[in-house]
Amino acid sequence: MQQQRHHQQSHFSASGPTTPFGSTAVAPTASSEAKRGKRRGSYNCGRCGQPKKGHSCHLPAADESFVADVPSSSDLSVPPLPPRKPYSHLRRALSFDDDVDSSGWGGGGGGDFDSPDPDSDEIDDLVVDSESGTGLCGLPASCLWDILKRLPPPELLSAAMVCKGWRETTRRLWKAAEMLRIRVPARAQVGLVGSVLQKCPGLVNLSLRMESDVDATLLAWITFSCPNLEFLEITTSETAINRITGDELGRFVADRRLLKSLKMEGCSNLGGFALSSSSLSTIWLSGLHSLSKMVFNCPNLKEISVDFSSHENDNTDLVTMVDALGRNCPRLQNIHIASIQLSNAVVLALTAAQLRGLRMLSLVLGSDITDASVAAIASSYPNLELLDLSGSSITDSGIGMICNVFPDTLSRLLVALCPNISASFIQFATAQLPLLELLDCGMTICDPNSLDSTSEETTGFELAQTSNAKVHLSYQKLIIKHGRLKKLSLWGCSGLDALYLNCPELKDLNLNSCKNLYPERLVLQCPNVENVHASGCQELFIGAIQSQVNNNFAGVDSLLPCKRLADGSKRVRVPHFLSAQSSDDDKKRRRVERPKCNVLVF
Repeated sequence: MQQQRHHQQSHFSASGPTTPFGSTAVAPTASSEAKRGKRRGSYNCGRCGQPKKGHSCHLPAADESFVADVPSSSDLSVPPLPPRKPYSHLRRALSFDDDVDSSGWGGGGGGDFDSPDPDSDEIDDLVVDSESGTGLCGLPASCLWDILKRLPPPELLSAAMVCKGWRETTRRLWKAAEMLRIRVPARAQVGLVGSVLQKCPGLVNLSLRMESDVDATLLAWITFSCPNLEFLEITTSETAINRITGDELGRFVADRRLLKSLKMEGCSNLGGFALSSSSLSTIWLSGLHSLSKMVFNCPNLKEISVDFSSHENDNTDLVTMVDALGRNCPRLQNIHIASIQLSNAVVLALTAAQLRGLRMLSLVLGSDITDASVAAIASSYPNLELLDLSGSSITDSGIGMICNVFPDTLSRLLVALCPNISASFIQFATAQLPLLELLDCGMTICDPNSLDSTSEETTGFELAQTSNAKVHLSYQKLIIKHGRLKKLSLWGCSGLDALYLNCPELKDLNLNSCKNLYPERLVLQCPNVENVHASGCQELFIGAIQSQVNNNFAGVDSLLPCKRLADGSKRVRVPHFLSAQSSDDDKKRRRVERPKCNVLVF
């Protein structure tokens, strides 16, 4: 029996026992043997396997080279891993949305995790082993990293509960994130946001879509968890309420030494604020109402957007605000103000500020803005690239001044909801502004026989503008020929009955609610157009649009190869069967077409 037991012991390999997965287990180290006490030597012969007692082995001794290649179990140990290198500071993206559209938010609660790969040296030194708890059996760390980084954050949280190795990898993925996008549902607590933010200490860009109420607790979590934050955006749904006050926002901005961009919606409870920061370059605040004070002490501020509610009882002093902007923010380049309180006095205060770097000016919904404001803007800021006076009371004279002052700089002109402008001066503007790429003339050419709303987007303010405006006595036609125009919006222009467009670079055309345009009076010579919006138009007109935009290449020259006569006197077109080129090449040449245009009707 003793001999049989010794014989069974001899079947174990010198490299150690095997695991159920087929891999070889690592032999215990010297430190682990010391803890279990001293082990006795083998009772069997190392050459023939027979018991050593009273035994004289007849096999020759092994040479030294063979012994060196097969070390004993006491010599086996796991080599220590080299120190890990820090992650590269590349842009990382972390999103909680299934489908992120152009507006910035999708409709789901999933998302994509995009993180750069770790350094190659670091990956080569890592081997993931299921027995040791560092990941999947035999899977390299680079593969595990690539797999986990493609999971949405909710699934990434679940993956962290698989094993120790996965938990460590997910922890590093969270730590490597620099951009985080979260949609917080209505039933969620602010503590959920805080628990996620704590996982991302290196966060630089944070975007929050809040469907629950917002208060100062959220700002406290951001301050505690994101010391390196530079970009912050907080958007709210229609049901969410932003309860952050002006004093709380001012303290938050003052504490964030690295903050460069602040965008926040639903700021109806601010009351009044004073923002002081030497790092802020962009500020967007919307939903403002009846502010007692509004001070921006930001010497490096380059872009500001303040959007006030459309309530008539808003008593914010815009003249004082604009005057302070000129003194405290001398580097401003882009200004957007949307308020029904805008007037000529506000524009004069803005022109007196002498902001030399101003390039984009947007003054929206100011029904008291007239041609006098256009003259002041033209004299003070002749280098504007964008001018938005939508909702103002400017006339054809104001359009003429714009064309005379900005022919070499202006590329975007928006004069929607300005019913005192005629189609002839819109046509004049396109002829006098050669750099124009975007033109918005929505609701400018109204139906002379009806003052009703022409689209679902029309508000009470727009109806008031239309009723007080000078309407033209007959339908008008519009002819536009422009070589650089890319976007043209004529939504709600029910006073148009004829449209002729020759714009080879046009990509997007908005004809929503142009209900009086007829198919026989429509000519679209726009070979590169991609989207045409035609909601609220006649069915025959929609069919004419589809026919014209999808058959624009009917008149394109044939792609037959050319050849000179023997004397070299004349070029003639050679039929394909006489051409020296292969038929496959000709098919490839004839296959060059532009993608089909989308006619969008909702």
